[in-house]
Amino acid sequence: MVRAQEKEKDDGLVDKLVHINRVAKVVKGGRRFAFAALVVVGDKKGRVGLGSGKAREVPEAIRKATDQAKRTLLRVPLREGRTLHHDIIGKFGAGKVILRSASAGTGIIAGGPMRAVFEVMGVQDVVSKSQGSNNPYNMVKATFKALQSLNSPRMIAAKRGKKVGEIVGRRPGAVIRDEVNTNEAVQNV
Repeated sequence: MVRAQEKEKDDGLVDKLVHINRVAKVVKGGRRFAFAALVVVGDKKGRVGLGSGKAREVPEAIRKATDQAKRTLLRVPLREGRTLHHDIIGKFGAGKVILRSASAGTGIIAGGPMRAVFEVMGVQDVVSKSQGSNNPYNMVKATFKALQSLNSPRMIAAKRGKKVGEIVGRRPGAVIRDEVNTNEAVQNV
């Protein structure tokens, strides 16, 4: 039961209810029911947080989960502000997710709980696959583990003590200024 309710807050953060679950505690007189909520929060610019809360009433559980998600915000480096820098795998419990960067215009190709994470984070192009458990908690936490281990070329260059150009290298189809000047010189002769 994946729900997708999105709300914009005054602090620039968007929260999305991923899952709500009715849980029961068995006591001497019968069962006591409560509600557990799973919420993701993001600013649509690369920051995202995850929170879960439990209470006797649904709104209180959502509020607790939202507060926890705001406390655990994570900054994720994005390429061109729209996709991931590289492909990555995340595992949590029996859940495994594979996240792949995608070309412009692909959109968010992801199942329920993962889609909510990417939408509030501001990713526009990504392809993902979930394997193993389809439990929303495991899927979202596996996605977060993958996002935490994501590195940008700038971060890798800083770790290695090199320049970003040495790490990234030349991309196919990229035009280098020297080649352009050489071609113009040949045409002018």
